[in-house]
Amino acid sequence: MKIILPADHGDLTDYTLKTTDDHVVSQPRQYEFNRVAYAAPHIVVDPTRHYEPRSHCPAIDWDRTLGIRSYLYSLGFKVAEAMDTAQRGMGLGWATAWDLIRRSVSHARGIPGADLACGAGTDQLDERRRHSLSDIIQAYKQQFEAIETAGGRAIMMASSALCATARDADDYKNVYDAVIAESRNPVILHWLGDAFNPALAGYWGSRDVHEAMETVLDIIRLHHRKIEGVKISLLNAEYEREMRARLPEGVKMYTGDDFNYCDLMAGDSTGDSHALLGIFSAIAPVAAKGLDYLAKSDIDAYRKTMAPTVALSREIFRTPTQYYKAGVCFLAWLNGHQDHFSMAFGMESTRSMLHFAEVFKKADACGALIRPELAVRRMKALLQLRAGIEQ
Repeated sequence: MKIILPADHGDLTDYTLKTTDDHVVSQPRQYEFNRVAYAAPHIVVDPTRHYEPRSHCPAIDWDRTLGIRSYLYSLGFKVAEAMDTAQRGMGLGWATAWDLIRRSVSHARGIPGADLACGAGTDQLDERRRHSLSDIIQAYKQQFEAIETAGGRAIMMASSALCATARDADDYKNVYDAVIAESRNPVILHWLGDAFNPALAGYWGSRDVHEAMETVLDIIRLHHRKIEGVKISLLNAEYEREMRARLPEGVKMYTGDDFNYCDLMAGDSTGDSHALLGIFSAIAPVAAKGLDYLAKSDIDAYRKTMAPTVALSREIFRTPTQYYKAGVCFLAWLNGHQDHFSMAFGMESTRSMLHFAEVFKKADACGALIRPELAVRRMKALLQLRAGIEQ
């Protein structure tokens, strides 16, 4: 199969697909992992219903949204629900996020072996003004209570409200202490770097990563019996390895490094990382196969399978990194998990057609296009609509 794609400097180029056969996974749970692997999925909007695209209350296609979760469970993944991949704070406000969490927890109960954790933040607070630490604590507790009452476990998301208010590391420690102490279940902490959200620059009270790391480790040591793990998304493997080696026994390191996950999950003398990744939703069948090889201690097959996905992930998560959600949704559309390429907040418009052409090629190269004929047909339609490129 061939397709004409845009190239640098306004040129066009012929591209021949490497993958030509469908490889949709139809048999559930054929993979086993020796790492905990959370995939953070996106939401599917319903463009046939009325809603304000620039609001935080999009119309959700619940069948398609939950269908993506079912697909991830069928491959052996856990789900990290209502996280930044689901456009939390960039198109998905707390009211709709809570509806998503409630439905997703209920949905998981009907699937044998399904497991999920859900993002708890402070995004019900008015982002246009500063809030007291007491208000921030109460906002966190409200979301924790909602999630736990629904039967879920909380991922304590980084809070831009806290980052705007906190004066030093002690303010972070006091907030996290107050919230974690009252949690009913073990918590996953979430360290999201400012590449993903510029409003989080200086989180933990310092722009120096090592100083920030000491604050996180102090919080973890104090509450290690109530902390399942910590996810860090700093896009720097050495920071993750350094922190991983210093975690208390029983506390997992969840890589959120969409540039270096292949090496970090393989492990080294400092240990190995588990995963909580948005890219795993986009490359789910390939990642599941790779993690199965890892569980069988076939490191060569693991690397041969996973390494080609890194180029795709680096393209999807390229600067400005916070727009990576567009690439995740784009691949879901190409692979038939949804019928359109529309997103909350109009986020499908945040990347260029040249970017989507690169994502298309790199997805083909690593085997992430599970329905190549459909992908080509849809890519041609998008190129005609968005770039005027006729095939």
